[in-house]
Amino acid sequence: MTQPATRRTLLATGAAATLAVCCVGCGDGDSSSAAASTSPSDGSAPASASADSGEGQALGAVGEIPEGGGKIFAAEKVVVTQPEKGEYKAFSAICTHQGCTLNKVADGTVDCPCHGSKFRISDGSVAHGPATEPLAAKEIMVHGNTVHLA
Repeated sequence: MTQPATRRTLLATGAAATLAVCCVGCGDGDSSSAAASTSPSDGSAPASASADSGEGQALGAVGEIPEGGGKIFAAEKVVVTQPEKGEYKAFSAICTHQGCTLNKVADGTVDCPCHGSKFRISDGSVAHGPATEPLAAKEIMVHGNTVHLA
């Protein structure tokens, strides 16, 4: 004879099934599952897709980066600046104060719309608070007329 399932048995079985599904989602170190988890959700190719050619993800043309200014690449969360002619720098476009995305490059600074922090285009250091930490530097390369993430 079998006994009817108790509420406790049903809950334990459901919890075990949920745990099993979660563990499968964690992966086993197989590179195919890791690659799938890093693919962008917008359908674009991952940044490493162009690494075979020796270039990182293309951000834009050098002509888009004005001398003494810069351009924010919001999708990549990167700001590329040109403090002096032919000198390109890149920084995270995330404010170190409270994580807002920077939205403007003007008058030698990259500006945050949330609380007014400003960062110097030459080195990402704080020009005006409330932020106290500089922007994280990003590695870039210029190939031909295109700026790439390294």
